[in-house]
Amino acid sequence: MAQKLRTLSAAAGLAFALVGAPAAAGPVSPSAPGWAELSPADKQILAPLASDWDKLDASRRQKWLGIAKRYPQLAPSEQERIQHQMHAWASLTPAQRQAAREQYKSLKQLPPEQRQRVQEKWQEYQQLPPEKRRELAGRTPATQPSGK
Repeated sequence: MAQKLRTLSAAAGLAFALVGAPAAAGPVSPSAPGWAELSPADKQILAPLASDWDKLDASRRQKWLGIAKRYPQLAPSEQERIQHQMHAWASLTPAQRQAAREQYKSLKQLPPEQRQRVQEKWQEYQQLPPEKRRELAGRTPATQPSGK
C-alpha cells in the first residue's frame, strides 16, 4: 500500500509540475504519431511510456510530446525528475491515473495564489526525509492532523 501511495505521489508531482509548465509550442494536431513514428530522440525520452504509447489518445500523446520537445532544454536534475515521474506514471493502474488526472484538473482550477501555495507545500513535502514522507504516506485521512 505504501509503495502505491509513493507511486501515486510521484505522479501527483508530475501533475504539479505540469500545472506550472508552459504549453507545448506549435498547434496541436488532431492526431498524434504512433510509437513507431516517433523520432529516435523522442523514443529515448519517452521510453517509460513505450508499452502504453499506442493505447494513449491523441491529446495525451500530444501532451507527452510537448514534454519531450522541452526536455533537452531542461537542467539535468529536471530531466532526471521527469524520467522518474514518467516511470511512476507508467506503473500506475488506470484508476490511479484517472485519480491523478482529476487532481491535475482540480489544481488547474485553483486561483493562482492558492495554486502557488499548494505547489510550495508540495515542494516542502519533497524536501522531507524519506522516512518522514513514508510516515505521512502511511496515514489515513482520519489520522491526518487537523489545521495547519
